[in-house]
Amino acid sequence: MTFNCSLWQDNSMSVKCFAFARFSEVTEQCFLLFTLILLMFLASLTGNALIATAIWTNLVLHTPMYFFLANLSLLEIGYTCSVIPKMLQSLVSEARGISREGCATQMFFFTFFGISECCLLAAMAFDRYMAICSPLHYATRMSRGVCVHLAMVSWGVGCMVGLGQTNYIFSLDFCGPCEIDHFFCDLPLSCPFLLIIASYGRILAAVLSMPSPEGHRKALSTCSSHLLVVTLFYGSGSVTYLRPKASHSPGIDKLLALSYTVVTSMLNPIIYSLRNKEVKAALRRTLGKKK
Repeated sequence: MTFNCSLWQDNSMSVKCFAFARFSEVTEQCFLLFTLILLMFLASLTGNALIATAIWTNLVLHTPMYFFLANLSLLEIGYTCSVIPKMLQSLVSEARGISREGCATQMFFFTFFGISECCLLAAMAFDRYMAICSPLHYATRMSRGVCVHLAMVSWGVGCMVGLGQTNYIFSLDFCGPCEIDHFFCDLPLSCPFLLIIASYGRILAAVLSMPSPEGHRKALSTCSSHLLVVTLFYGSGSVTYLRPKASHSPGIDKLLALSYTVVTSMLNPIIYSLRNKEVKAALRRTLGKKK
């Protein structure tokens, strides 16, 4: 299919719409990938919605850690919804085009939710640091007001960065080509990874100073799920964006993009529920109420 996606003006070309390249010319491969992504997308939406609902409806989970987890689930829903629907459409139809405004909108929401998640993961690391390294002052230093403030800052920073980067990029003239060899309008994310490293460095030092092995186990168990989520989120993103340009290939980049847009979002509810008795009990109560 040929896309008329450029407009010539004054001997210069200004691209007014884009088209996502086909993942494969083999129709069966596209339908197989469509099915897999759709199933993972539905699992991600269901899992994150259940986690958020269980936390908001069970008073026993109204603590800082679960407050941040509910926000993380909402961000994951927005993060996947910003790119997956258009990705699915591009896989099984010829409607692979997207307007300049549509691409800007998708890039804004992808950046907004992605940066907000980076900041929220840093806030969650700080929460675990306070719980382990300063347990006697935890209740006062991580009060409800502080938690709400940290969450608002995370969402606010994501919004400002999304608006700033999107406005800057789309204030430029695009001279072509108009075909994007990717699933969506992507943009490398700048994330507060150093704060997470610093928090876990202090946590590790505090854990090693504990006299009993039982203390080590309990302390590490409180942050193991969060650490695994951080590893998945930043690991897949780092492999995607920090590789040398010479080693990049469109096929590998697309597969890596799937890992940090849909696979990680699908695994997060599983990670937080499998090893957490309180979350599992809350999910049972929530599902029981719905039945």
